[in-house]
Amino acid sequence: MGIAQVRGSSEPLGELNTTPLIDILLVLLIMLIFALPPRTNTLSVPLPNGTPTALRPDKVRNVVTVTASDAILWNGQPVGEAQLNTLLREAVALRPEPVIELAPDGRASYDRSARVLRLVKLSGATRLGFVGNEQYRRFAH
Repeated sequence: MGIAQVRGSSEPLGELNTTPLIDILLVLLIMLIFALPPRTNTLSVPLPNGTPTALRPDKVRNVVTVTASDAILWNGQPVGEAQLNTLLREAVALRPEPVIELAPDGRASYDRSARVLRLVKLSGATRLGFVGNEQYRRFAH
């Protein structure tokens, strides 16, 4: 960095040339950006498409069904696990708390039925009933 002198004056100017300093800082910034590791852990979130359905919990009785194709139904309407969780929490917040009836199909996967039951438990529901169990009282060998 040079210090310029004005003709006719014997004193040097007190201004520094900061352009090289700014250039070096920009180069260091670019090197830092390239030195950062790429993001390897990403989370893909499925976004809903279409118009949302206005499902609401019934004030008396709500039936959660797990079908043979592992679809979850809330009072006959298909829902995902996140929407089921929301509906369960809304139902638990109602006073008096409505009855939640769990009716898994006999051919539904154990994993899906257990996950639905876990969501019911995590929602804090205290009035839970299992319906349709009488059809399994006799097992065929």
